[in-house]
Amino acid sequence: MAEFKFPTEEVELPSKGLVYPPEHPLSSGKVEIKYMTAKEEDILTNQAYIEKGTVLDKLLESVIISDVNLKDLIVGDKNAIFVATRILGYGKDYKFNYLGEEQELDLTTLKNKEFDASLIKEGKNEFEYTLPHTGNKITFKILNGYDESKIQRELDGLKKINKDASPELSTRLKYIITSVEGENDNKSIREFVDNYLLARDSKALRDYINEIQPDIDLTYTSDDGEEVKVPIGLNFFWPDI
Repeated sequence: MAEFKFPTEEVELPSKGLVYPPEHPLSSGKVEIKYMTAKEEDILTNQAYIEKGTVLDKLLESVIISDVNLKDLIVGDKNAIFVATRILGYGKDYKFNYLGEEQELDLTTLKNKEFDASLIKEGKNEFEYTLPHTGNKITFKILNGYDESKIQRELDGLKKINKDASPELSTRLKYIITSVEGENDNKSIREFVDNYLLARDSKALRDYINEIQPDIDLTYTSDDGEEVKVPIGLNFFWPDI
């Protein structure tokens, strides 16, 4: 049987690979992906994956050629791969509905956010920040797939104890913050978040993370001049689903 070759492309990661250890494959700042085929379309229509909410991860696992674990990726790098995969699979033109009006976007105009590499030590996913109202010095990290899985498991467990509980924000902060005033043990961090982290400091931290974290800029100016965040979901890859 003839051996068929499929084309591949390299995706430039918004993090430039700097948040990964030097020996990690992702430290190159690039990931090789293949063009989508009928196999990937099967994944997109797999009802079991859709119901479990894993369909998009299954898609990326299928198209990524580089020897990397999907869960090692921080969210911003993952978003860049999503966009590149969509362009290679179905082209650069993306139509979506916003407030009842159809918008059309050239996905190739989306660029990686400027990332200030001086904020971290190369190969360590850790950033420093001083909370503006209390002056407490903390360090924090950008969450990856492993962190997101742990957070979801913890939230699911808390729901079993109290179905009305909704501690997502505080739970996420307990995984984001890596030290407080030099204390990096889990107990100290959790106690700080629950009892000492002011709401205005929490918001300031979240705003700062959103400002500096590596990501692809998904903002788009609509026909009415409003800034819209481009939605990435199942329809992003196949609007007819």
